[in-house]
Amino acid sequence: MCKVMGIVNVTPDSFSDGGKFNTPEEAIRRAKNLVEEGADIIDIGGESTRPGATPISWEEEWSRIEPVLRGLSPLVAGSVPISVDTYHPETAERAVAAGATIVNCVYPEPVLDMLQICSRNGAELVMPAKSLGSVPESLMSVPIYLDPMIGFGTTREEDLEILQTIPELAKKGRVLIGASRKRIVKRLTGEKVPGKDIAGNVTVAVWAAMKGASVVRVHDVRETVQSLKVLAALRGDLSLPSPAGDLGKAG
Repeated sequence: MCKVMGIVNVTPDSFSDGGKFNTPEEAIRRAKNLVEEGADIIDIGGESTRPGATPISWEEEWSRIEPVLRGLSPLVAGSVPISVDTYHPETAERAVAAGATIVNCVYPEPVLDMLQICSRNGAELVMPAKSLGSVPESLMSVPIYLDPMIGFGTTREEDLEILQTIPELAKKGRVLIGASRKRIVKRLTGEKVPGKDIAGNVTVAVWAAMKGASVVRVHDVRETVQSLKVLAALRGDLSLPSPAGDLGKAG
């Protein structure tokens, strides 16, 4: 079944939830809640990549991430992998040393450095799908996820085209789709109030799972997990546990 990556933004300016979990205590509480809601992976980010966001140094980014990562690692060690959302190799190096097992890099420029960091530390890498052809043979052993980068300077039509290409991309490797609360949903639904477009976001996640995505990166974990469980049951995935032991009963 498609895995769910829950988002924890430790930033004051994220486009969807900036400032809500801006202290280590709030971010750790948020992460624990997402695990309880069914998140398979927790993704911690210390810098907003929204359009127009002001870049920050790796030192400032790490100062936001470090206390969350160190506070969270013992709580989920061995059960829920922790990903760090960064394009700074310095942050990635420190994060994997502190317990992160996945580096989520949204820009192509640092991919080679990130591959080397992951190779040295036995970590996995999420990278832009378009960078796949630049991976040297010596680093092909690094486990990777391909992210087609929805919402990064793309139009609604381009994002729709990206979603249509998931099956072909999935033939090349594991695909991660991060469309949660991106502008594509607002553009398609006309909904402008944050938090009122959950149905649209879940629909994109379900579509991605149906088309072959291995991971969906989302804010609304509980709703997404529920939808994917129902989807798996409808597709005949008999390995899923029946929460109340009564999937076959009328009710």
